[in-house]
Amino acid sequence: MKRLMLGNEAVARGLYEAGVRLVSSYPGTPSTEITEFAAKYGEILCEWAPNEKVALEAAYGASLAGFRSACAMKHVGLNVAADPLFTLSYTGVTGGLVIFVADDPAMHSSQNEQDSRNYAIAAKLPMVEPSDSSEARDMVKYAFELSERYDTPVLFRICTRIAHSQSVVEEGERTVPDRIPYVKQPRKYIMMPAYAKAKHPTVEERTEKLAELAETTPLNRIEGNSSELGIITSGTCYQYVKEVFGESVKVLKIGMQNPLPSRLILDFASSVKRLAVVEELDGIIERHCRTLGLSPDGRNILPPVGEYSQRTVASALGVTSPSGAAFPGSDALPGRPPVMCSGCPHRGLFYVLSKLKLTVLGDIGCYTLGAQQPLNALDSVLCMGASVSGIHGFNRADPESAKHTVAVIGDSTFMHSGMTGLCNIVYNASASTVIILDNSITGMTGHQQNPTTGYNIKGDPAAKINLEELCRSLGVERVRVVDPYDLNACEAAVKEELTYDCPSVIISRRPCVLLKYVKTAPPLKIDRDACRSCRRCMKLGCPSISIKEGKARIDGTLCTGCEVCTQLCPFGAIGRD
Repeated sequence: MKRLMLGNEAVARGLYEAGVRLVSSYPGTPSTEITEFAAKYGEILCEWAPNEKVALEAAYGASLAGFRSACAMKHVGLNVAADPLFTLSYTGVTGGLVIFVADDPAMHSSQNEQDSRNYAIAAKLPMVEPSDSSEARDMVKYAFELSERYDTPVLFRICTRIAHSQSVVEEGERTVPDRIPYVKQPRKYIMMPAYAKAKHPTVEERTEKLAELAETTPLNRIEGNSSELGIITSGTCYQYVKEVFGESVKVLKIGMQNPLPSRLILDFASSVKRLAVVEELDGIIERHCRTLGLSPDGRNILPPVGEYSQRTVASALGVTSPSGAAFPGSDALPGRPPVMCSGCPHRGLFYVLSKLKLTVLGDIGCYTLGAQQPLNALDSVLCMGASVSGIHGFNRADPESAKHTVAVIGDSTFMHSGMTGLCNIVYNASASTVIILDNSITGMTGHQQNPTTGYNIKGDPAAKINLEELCRSLGVERVRVVDPYDLNACEAAVKEELTYDCPSVIISRRPCVLLKYVKTAPPLKIDRDACRSCRRCMKLGCPSISIKEGKARIDGTLCTGCEVCTQLCPFGAIGRD
């Protein structure tokens, strides 16, 4: 049967058809749906892990036991998983192991742009990359065969546009390979120095074999017969090239990103008068071409940042569409920055922090939006867990700063990598105040469960980590819970904790207003006669509130009735009928 599928859904279908036993991941846009779709197949054991390192190590354990396994993460998640990744290159696998990494050019939902092909090169691991959903499904199965044939983990790169676009996929049957019996092999799997030294030459030999495979694999293919312009491209950029040029140019599509072929590229280059490389983000294929003595157009005409489009490619290579019409672009579209939702439990807490003019070290999640106007509540955002680790260094270097500095971190992010930072605060004794924004879900990536919610990936009851008890068990004596809808209580709690010369944790607890079980109150209304146009309610940045004809107004279709704004109005102009 043929169906339209998102790229991520097609990856999950490939996991099913390849007979995968276990998928362990941490959610991260644009990779999240891979595991969510995989969880719909009862034959695959799927789980959310606390972080990407744990996910990869769990997948490794299943591979060690002789089963095919996988994990999925976004590009910055691969940074977290890099420790086991590099050593897995040495150990190899038992059952096939594929690591899916979703890059995010243009940073639609990320704190940096990062080209994960660099990890494949550095770790000396094979990497494949599809250009549409059909290829995604096919390449998953190919990747597992590659993993088992060459005794290696395989990196599978996918980018935002492929992950979240649809194309036709023809479904196949599930084929489960026989389990590979576990055999104790100390020299293969125990990476102490004596054994690891013996494994490095094996990695180099494997790389040579994979480089030879790159010359003939069907993942790398030549299309078209033009002798004028030849373009080497891959992934999403292949689609842009085909949409701009159709069959009018010769294309070498690279599906195996590491190792790259040499003879194939040289032969291709010799068949055209002009050679160009179109790739996002880093010039990895271009650099390889230059080591082969070629001089392609690439970074000299294409930017090293951002996400490409048909317009980018056409402009760089000096062409227009066959009809003479301009290629589609987004120049005329208004900006629409993300904002915290109406009724978001983080808004009240951030209002208090902004009002108190505190230094606030932020973290990764919905609450990062607290950095925007009018709240302007955050001073820094680095990476998962960095708020907790960072406030310790900030306050240790300048103990006086502890009186006006806090860290904020979400419940899921705290479980991901905030706990170790809190251990450091306790162990090395800084008077740091950490605020855990507990909205009972992993919010920004689309409501995935985490160890604090009490449910697993399928929504079934699971063990629930108690944040208060966890923090106390780590040595924090001062732990308290506040309701972020109560501004006075939040302000009092923050002020009090900042006076203590010891570690403290405030848990700001209220579930995400978008959760299905959350019952919202009737929307609020503005009494226009009572409104004095002071605009204090606008300081919340709530999308339900605006100014019309000089008076505040509330959009009843957006308002969740949280009543935070009523606590700001000095004239009692906000209420219900």
